[in-house]
Amino acid sequence: MPPDRSVVSKRGRGWNRGGSLRRGRGGGRGRGRGRSREVAKSAHSVRKKIFPRPDGGPGPSSSVDEQERLQQLHRLALGADKPEVERCLEELVFGDDAVDEEDLLLGRLRGPRGSIHEDSSDSEVENEARNDIPSKKKPAWVDTEDEDEEEIDMTHRFRKNMIKNAGEKKLPKDKLQRRLKEEFQHAMGGTPAWAEMSGKKMHSEDESDEDEDDLLKRTGNFISTSASLPRGILQMKSCLNANAERPSSAKISSVQFHPSAQVIMVAGLDNAVSLFQVDGETNPKIQSIYLEQFPVYRARFSANGEEVLATSNLSKILYVYDMMGGNVIPVHQVRGLKEKFVRNFEVSPDGSFLLLNGSSGYFHLLSMKTKELIGSVKINGKASASAFSSDSTKIYASSVDGEVYIWDVNTRKCLNKFTDEGCLRGLSIAVSRNGQYVACGSSSGVVNIYNQDTCLRETNPKPIKAIMNLVTGVTSMAFNPTTEILAIASNEVNEASRLVHLPSCTVFLNYPMNRIKQIFLAQTLDFSPRSGYFALGNNKGKALLYRLHHYSDF
Repeated sequence: MPPDRSVVSKRGRGWNRGGSLRRGRGGGRGRGRGRSREVAKSAHSVRKKIFPRPDGGPGPSSSVDEQERLQQLHRLALGADKPEVERCLEELVFGDDAVDEEDLLLGRLRGPRGSIHEDSSDSEVENEARNDIPSKKKPAWVDTEDEDEEEIDMTHRFRKNMIKNAGEKKLPKDKLQRRLKEEFQHAMGGTPAWAEMSGKKMHSEDESDEDEDDLLKRTGNFISTSASLPRGILQMKSCLNANAERPSSAKISSVQFHPSAQVIMVAGLDNAVSLFQVDGETNPKIQSIYLEQFPVYRARFSANGEEVLATSNLSKILYVYDMMGGNVIPVHQVRGLKEKFVRNFEVSPDGSFLLLNGSSGYFHLLSMKTKELIGSVKINGKASASAFSSDSTKIYASSVDGEVYIWDVNTRKCLNKFTDEGCLRGLSIAVSRNGQYVACGSSSGVVNIYNQDTCLRETNPKPIKAIMNLVTGVTSMAFNPTTEILAIASNEVNEASRLVHLPSCTVFLNYPMNRIKQIFLAQTLDFSPRSGYFALGNNKGKALLYRLHHYSDF
């Protein structure tokens, strides 16, 4: 018997003769006309499982169907608060997927106890960010070479200036780092305050505000120079020539600053020794001394600055000018001294001794007070240059064969002898005032800088650095009083003069200052007592004067 068409379910729906669902008056009449057959079939299958036909037609029959029916009833129970029309439309338009998506959404919103979280204080973005926090992961791979001790090539042009000896072609990474740290601390004059975080005391905000206000209330020069001399560029200025009021008609043989007064001495082959006051602007002449038929080969102040000693290249007379009394005293003969000429000499820093460079490798030690001979020492070969140590207890003597001898002044015994590395013919030698360096100049233009302690202990010491900026014989060298500059010069070619920064052993880039010829042939050079001025005498009879701005005093 066919089903009755008039049978309508309690929800306002009935079944047509063909088995399709008939809409009631409240079901959105006419809205389902345009739906596809696929949607209709899906809805029809769902309705047959949940709502059996009135005529006892097919419904849920098996256990699988019973389980599916219970799931569908559970889903409908979750959405029981929805209107009937809305639920029906969702099933007809979206099919079973809508219920599945709704169930999935409700499952996400459910808490661990089966209830929806009521705490909505956090935003959705914050919740997602909290869930997306990555956990700490292990490294994907570990490079074992990072733990190995890597050696850095020191011959690279950016690192070759940090080499202290010829054997340091490669350095470990940690040693190079320590050397860079030491060089930075030396350039900064110690560890900067901003780098000492552990011992730094933090001020309160009120104190810092007061400091800032005080800084803004006043004006002035807040940039101060570093305690140590930086390398690269030397802040200097060319001043009026020291002997501008009395230029020499012959080449300058000696320039030297007075040890205590702001005075410079200039002597030359024109038989004159002149004294000038140094102010950098006018440099007025104080006095000139003329020595008849006595071209001055070398002139030096005594250690106390009360006397001037002068020698000639064609005489064995030693002239002594007493500055306090204004008298010129000639020393014609020194008892026990058998030399035809007295030319080169050195005065000890403590003012006790006078060292004469003799012939046949002899060096004669005289008393500075009485000008009498104390004793003599001899080296192999011909003597070329000599220098006292800073404490006046040792004598450094250089020979033309390239050997350097170290003598004890009191006992006149040889303490050590070594060969200047790579030297064919020694020409000059200089010792720093702080007792740290010994510089040896050769005929090839190379200047080797040694450590004094190494020279005393070893017979074959390695130089700290070889300065190769000159290509002709190094005839003049001088350390400044702070041992931060080494001045070197050659009298064989024009403009052959350089200033070397210590301890980096690099030349300053801005000296000589002008491209045009100004120095010509450098004959002699010297620094003022506090390194404020640098003087150089040339073959044109001029004593060039430079102001070094890094040093505030004369």
